[in-house]
Amino acid sequence: MPIFILATKLQKSNLVEKRKQQGEEFLKLVRDKVPSIKWIAHYAILGPYDFLDIFEVKDELEAAKVSLLSRSAGATFAESWTAIPYTEFLELVEDLQ
Repeated sequence: MPIFILATKLQKSNLVEKRKQQGEEFLKLVRDKVPSIKWIAHYAILGPYDFLDIFEVKDELEAAKVSLLSRSAGATFAESWTAIPYTEFLELVEDLQ
């Protein structure tokens, strides 16, 4: 399955108050709406975003659902990227030569 990265920024009031509960509710919501999801990693990060999630889903439409669900769960900003494993990227480069 394709790998996607989701970077989110939360509202300041959502960042501290009830963070654990809100995070668990978000995970349940995503699992209910996108049952094919496989979480790879979840990080709290410093910088312009608050969290970074790495996950696998069937396609970009399901990745868009995850991003939209993060917005509905309190993220003020969500940005998604596709991720290509490095070995697959090298194969792609070889095909271009």
